[in-house]
Amino acid sequence: QVQLVESGGGLVQAGGSLRLTCAASGTIFANVLMKWYRQAPGKQREFVAFITRSGTTNYADSVKGRFIASRDNAQRTLYLQMNRLKPEDTAVYYCNALVEGTNYWGKGTLVTVSS
Repeated sequence: QVQLVESGGGLVQAGGSLRLTCAASGTIFANVLMKWYRQAPGKQREFVAFITRSGTTNYADSVKGRFIASRDNAQRTLYLQMNRLKPEDTAVYYCNALVEGTNYWGKGTLVTVSS
């Protein structure tokens, strides 16, 4: 059973930074494509970033240049460094793992950016 647990959310002023963490268990983490998504109040869940097994990253246009995804395969942990935060970044942030064709999700961590 794959389990993902996000942490690191909180309240931050616009222009500030936060680092989210996603701890994974139940799978060979080093082999897994990992993604970050977010869901703002009243909106659909949207893609934020992915990072491949080898560390190649890709980002949504809305966060490109501000967010950095990284991973520590030895610690089975995924990170999202979020810089120059904007009020529109306010959302619940989820990590996602695609394992053998099945999508797994954490319960999310809330990020609130005040103006």
